[in-house]
Amino acid sequence: MPDTDTSALEKTLLIVEDDKAFRSRLALSMERRGFTVYAAEGVEEGAVLAAHNRPRFAVVDMKLQDGNGLDLVPSLRQMRPDMRIIILTGYGNIASAVAAVKAGAVDFLAKPADPDQIAAALLTPEGQTPPIPENPMSADRVKWEHIQRVYEMCDRNVSETARRLNMHRRTLQRILAKRSPQ
Repeated sequence: MPDTDTSALEKTLLIVEDDKAFRSRLALSMERRGFTVYAAEGVEEGAVLAAHNRPRFAVVDMKLQDGNGLDLVPSLRQMRPDMRIIILTGYGNIASAVAAVKAGAVDFLAKPADPDQIAAALLTPEGQTPPIPENPMSADRVKWEHIQRVYEMCDRNVSETARRLNMHRRTLQRILAKRSPQ
């Protein structure tokens, strides 16, 4: 973690994410790190929560069911110019990262992003880069997170998830039955 005096910071956080399971896990993880979290499912709900609570930080998914998270960034900046905004996406590419930064985001992270990585990006002082994680996710963990995300996108339908991942259904069922790797 950066050497920022976080006790002096107002640690209010808006999370805009349409994946309910990921949004819940991230909100819980960030609350454990001392943030007061406001969670929204889409652009419209995120804008309402931001206007009402004026959070210091925001984590916004790029692809939301009711629009593009990048469209929310300028209005968040207008509400609070000092807001530190991070864009998360499962569809990361250079053009999207450039668009996010031009819109006013301070960082662009690909899913599955680790809560420690998100907190470090949010709390890193202006002009500095977040530290490299001491314990990056293992390849097994990245694979597991990707499978979980696709499983949730398929509304927890094992057959459809297996088809999209080009995996045998029984193999997928065995993976889903196990605990997440570290």
